[in-house]
This record gives sequence, structure tokens and C-alpha cells, in this order.
Amino acid sequence: MTARLTALSIGLAALLAPLAAARANDSTAELAAGGLVLTRTADIEMQSEDLFVSAKEIRVTYHFFNRSAEDKTVTVAFPMPDVTLDFIDGMTAVPHPGSENFLDFSTKADGKPVATEVEIKAFGNGVEQTALLRKLGVPIYPDADYDGLTALPKAKQDELIGLGLAAVNEFDSGKGWEQHVVPMWTLKTTYHFRQTFPAGREVVIEHRYTPGTGESVGSVVGSFYAPGTPEYADDLRTYCIDQGFLAAVGRAKAKAGQDGMPFSEQRVSYILTTGANWAAPIKDFRLVVDKGDAKNLISFCGDGVKKISPTRFEMRKTDFTPSAELNVLILRPIPPQ
Repeated sequence: MTARLTALSIGLAALLAPLAAARANDSTAELAAGGLVLTRTADIEMQSEDLFVSAKEIRVTYHFFNRSAEDKTVTVAFPMPDVTLDFIDGMTAVPHPGSENFLDFSTKADGKPVATEVEIKAFGNGVEQTALLRKLGVPIYPDADYDGLTALPKAKQDELIGLGLAAVNEFDSGKGWEQHVVPMWTLKTTYHFRQTFPAGREVVIEHRYTPGTGESVGSVVGSFYAPGTPEYADDLRTYCIDQGFLAAVGRAKAKAGQDGMPFSEQRVSYILTTGANWAAPIKDFRLVVDKGDAKNLISFCGDGVKKISPTRFEMRKTDFTPSAELNVLILRPIPPQ
């Protein structure tokens, strides 16, 4: 596997669910005007990071050390994945929709639970519009059944549509054609807390959460019609897919037949690069990725990856400075019908 990661964009109509990514890492932050700004920290080094990634859970343990002669109290920020509220093509996969803590995020410092604060912003067409939505009484985190925009005055609906915050969804559910104005904004959420790092001492910070795993009924890589398309090439790059993986996919495709669908897919991502915001490279980095079932196929970018169990793969690094994010592709065999 080679170390190259890029953004993924899947546009094949055969995929029935949108891309969703769970991304995260600790970074120091300052509460500057306009919101959180991630900054570098000159005195606190990350001695180790132990990261476990699966489609069901992400766990990470950090060992930090304050190498200065003074205690340092800083804001530690945890950026959650962006969530796009696309009520037409499909919602981003969120374990707990309608909740600000939509990934069931929790953290501990030296074994004790930490109370976190949250910053939430809503964007349309790349422009923040949080205040407008709150002024209209619109929930920032609506669940999948939310239809409150349809009740707004027409002028307000048109304003939201023009700002890229909403769209008109037309469908026939058996009662004739209906029109509903539905949310289309993107949410950016960051949890943050104040943490004191005593001089010359180690502090252990732990996180766990349920990732917003992207899922598709079908797969770009597993499709008969995808090879040669930009989406297919993008997947090969994003997940560092090798010939062994493609050979296994080819055998499954041949067995399923041209009209068959041999795989569904899961996609998990994790932000590693904010780990470069500390005083020095990560002295000891360990990554374990679990594909869930021994029959599943998995691919991700990394150097020196070793299989340590029927479902788990490990990568270890010393003096590690993350330069890209982690993207994981899991293909799950679909039983013949």
C-alpha cells in the first residue's frame, strides 16, 4: 500500500446512499473572533496515539507531554465530520440524527469524563447562515422526518433556496405529486474543552464515538460498468487499491454475473493531519483497522501494514507527522438472491 489520500466523490446513480465520512483528531485551538481557530502548540508534544477504526466504532488514546517548565491550559478541539442535510438524494449517514451529539462523542482526561462545549455552524453554498436559521426557528440538526420548511412563508422558502440552504423535493408517495421544501445545508460541528497540561507531566486523553459510516447498496469498484470512469480511478487513488484487492473483486463479479451486485460498501474516514499541530512528531503511532467480518474486503493507504487477526490490520510509525487523512473502504459480499 502506498501513502496517498485524496477526496472521494462518487457520482454513479447506481449507488443508493451518499458519501459520509467520520473524521477526527485532537488539535489545540483558540476561541478567536468568528469561532474556533486551530493553532500549533509549541510546548505540548504528542508522545503516542493509539487509534482503532471500524465501521461501528472509533477509539483513540493520546499520551501528551508538556515539556515546558510551566503548566499550560489550552483549548483542545475535536472537529466532527461535516454533515450535509440532503433530503433529496439521501442524508449523510448519521448514527443519531436530530441530536447535536450526532456521533455519540465522549472524551476522558486521565480516566475522568470531560464536559465538552460545542460550536455548531450551518453553511449554504459555502457561506455560514447559522443566525438566519435560528432566527427562523429552524432546528440546526433536523431529523429525517423534519418538514418544517414547508410551513414557512413562500418568501422565506425562496430565500433559503437561493442561499443554497433548501431545495424543493417533488415525489409521488401514492397520493399524487407532492412538493416539500427540504433542508440542504452543511453542518460543521466542533467539540472543545479546556485542558491543563502540568509542567513536565503526561496527560492521557481518550475519545470514542460512532462514525458516520458512508454506505452504498452496490460499489463503484465492484461494478461491471465503473472501470475506466473518473469515479473508479478516484477510488483506486483514495483507497490505494492494489491488484490483489481487484483480483478478489473480479472473482466475485464473475460469480455474480453481469446483472449481479456482488458487494455493498462502507466508507470510513478519519482526520489525522491535525495531529501535526503539536510541538513535535508523534513519537509512537499505532493504527488498527477492523473490517468487521473475515469475508469482507478492505483497502486503505498506509506503509508497513500487517494483518494481526482475521479482521484487523495494524500500522505502526515512530516520529510520525501526519500529512494526509485516513480513508477506509470496506466491501461486504451480498448473498446471492
